[in-house]
Amino acid sequence: MSYEIFNENCLEGMKGLADDLVDLTVTSPPYDNLRTYNGHVKDFRFEPLAQELWRVTKRGGIVVWIVNDATINGSETGTSFRQALYFKDLGFNLHDTMIWQRAGCTAPESNRYYPNFEYMFVLSKGAPKTVHLLKDRKNLSAGSKKSEHATLRLADGTFRKPSKNWIGVETSEYGVRFNIWRQPQYTARGKVHPATFPLKLVEDHIKSWSNAGDTILDPLAGSGTTAVACVNLARNFIGFEISAEYYDIARERIDKAIALKEQSLF
Repeated sequence: MSYEIFNENCLEGMKGLADDLVDLTVTSPPYDNLRTYNGHVKDFRFEPLAQELWRVTKRGGIVVWIVNDATINGSETGTSFRQALYFKDLGFNLHDTMIWQRAGCTAPESNRYYPNFEYMFVLSKGAPKTVHLLKDRKNLSAGSKKSEHATLRLADGTFRKPSKNWIGVETSEYGVRFNIWRQPQYTARGKVHPATFPLKLVEDHIKSWSNAGDTILDPLAGSGTTAVACVNLARNFIGFEISAEYYDIARERIDKAIALKEQSLF
């Protein structure tokens, strides 16, 4: 496996990547003005990055774009929706609009319900070539058999009986997840990067939309969580991080993850 991370602006670095190279991108951009990122938030340019993501993504590849909005002058900015629509204008399909539900909220509001989620836009370049839906949701009706008395509602509002092949089938113990994933925020003491997302969140997307040996990109690599997930799951990684401080953190985390994996083989 190859784990490459570069301390440079992703727009410059991605120019060196070949067309149709990347199987999956998992990344999170700056959320409006919510974080300063060592002063580099001013260097973020969404539209050129989105265009580069279209160029380097393979046909059937996926971009997972984890994003949220700031509230300015009493109104959410709607930046997340504008970005999703721009991706569609480029040609991406909005394959799924998923939600990352955090365990709590970091900034309780006095005049609106407490915010505890972020959007995870799953964008595909054509039909997704790889889909491994995680099936770990406990079915409440596990073991029961589907009844002939059940009905299915049609688009015109009428009902019909299910097919005979459906009747009597036993409900499995676990079903496919819903598209709202509950994961706690990363809150380790002493962390330096201001917006680290949970390792498991990234790993679950990598498991869902790629295969072992695929190439995963994070153009806004931050502290290297996507890279660590790639080490753990045997994917190749390419990343870019403009901040030298965050790059050093990411490089250290990657090296540590590689060492731990090598130790586990002996």
